[in-house]
Amino acid sequence: MNVRPMRVEDVIDMQACNLQNLPENYTMKYYLYHAMTWPSLSYVAEDHKGRIVGYILAKMEEDINEGEQPHGHVTSISVLRSYRRLGLAKKLMIQSQEAMASIFHAAYVSLHVRKSNRAALSLYKDTLGFSVKGVEKKYYADGEDAYSMHLSLKS
Repeated sequence: MNVRPMRVEDVIDMQACNLQNLPENYTMKYYLYHAMTWPSLSYVAEDHKGRIVGYILAKMEEDINEGEQPHGHVTSISVLRSYRRLGLAKKLMIQSQEAMASIFHAAYVSLHVRKSNRAALSLYKDTLGFSVKGVEKKYYADGEDAYSMHLSLKS
């Protein structure tokens, strides 16, 4: 498996990966916005044939309040079912987090996860060390609540 920074030409395959796995879908314009604005924060995982089998779409938070530290946000992460349990999601997350910290001096990274997504919660809490900062009621379009999670990027 190869993990590399995303390129603009990857957005179609990233969107296909998203559509296959996740109930939250984004427009092509949204992927392109991330690719053009924060090209160093989003990554793809390729199989041995160069097919995209996973991705992370990340950004720096733009609307920060006075005195607030810069921080990153994971917009979306997805790995095709047949490529799960290989550590790809962890690799994608770590690559993006390291870029947030080294390039943008992010103090922390945030993300939202469905309360029912046990596999993702285990990855974020147990493997990567995220903590739950709160619950956002009816965050998702179908009305499900989300955990708001943070991970400090300061050593």
